[in-house]
Amino acid sequence: MKKLTLGLLIGIIGLILLIAGCSSNSKKEGAPTVILYKSEMCGCCGLYGQYLEQNEYNVEIKDMPDISPIKDQYSIPSTLRSCHTLIVDGYYVEGHIPKEAINKLLSEKPSIAGIAMPGMPSGSPGMPGAKKEPFVIYAVAKDGNISEFMRI
Repeated sequence: MKKLTLGLLIGIIGLILLIAGCSSNSKKEGAPTVILYKSEMCGCCGLYGQYLEQNEYNVEIKDMPDISPIKDQYSIPSTLRSCHTLIVDGYYVEGHIPKEAINKLLSEKPSIAGIAMPGMPSGSPGMPGAKKEPFVIYAVAKDGNISEFMRI
């Protein structure tokens, strides 16, 4: 009987917190909403989602057993693919890209398909270690051409 009562109490507290807006899923008014497609088992992708939430983004996380179909749907070049894909305002953001690049993308609204930073560079958002070199973020044109978007 005690186990049932404790479980019920925990459920009620969780519901109260959700209703009160104390959930980490509460929306930030005026903040961009992003969809983060990630593997169900990837820890660094979850950390990247937390980084975005801490930097004033509304993050909707979509755990998937295989995120390749999302990458294929958005025609993300295989040489630029990383462990997760973010969709924001019609653009894709591929990899552990710092907020400065996403903010630039959203403010300038270039006529491109998305931006990407291949691999999982040390010290990038969601990744452990120290930053060892500048982060190079690439722009991918709608025709697939790749150029440098910015360095951070």
